[in-house]
Amino acid sequence: QVQVVESGGGLVQAGGSLRLSCTTSGRIFSDYDMAWFRQAPGKEREFVAAIKWTDGTYYADSLKGRFTISRDKAKTTGYLQMNSLKPEDTAVYFCAVAKFVRIAARGSDYNYWGQGTQVTVSS
Repeated sequence: QVQVVESGGGLVQAGGSLRLSCTTSGRIFSDYDMAWFRQAPGKEREFVAAIKWTDGTYYADSLKGRFTISRDKAKTTGYLQMNSLKPEDTAVYFCAVAKFVRIAARGSDYNYWGQGTQVTVSS
């Protein structure tokens, strides 16, 4: 069993930055892929970014240049650095992990999810 816990959300003004953390525990190994998704009120969940066990990274086209995904050397904690935040970035951000994900942006490929952390960007 794998546990996933997000942290680091909060309220920030437009143009500000936040760094989200995703801490995993349990039966997780260095060959797990990790991703961030978000869901705004009244909208479907959308892909934000992913990092493969090989350290390759993927981003939603609309977020490239503002968001950066990374992971520590042990590959049990991941991060999402969010810069130049906009009100439209307001959402609950979820971390997800799985072994050998085929399509990084496909939520159904991930079998372990956290409860989410709220990010609110004020204008």
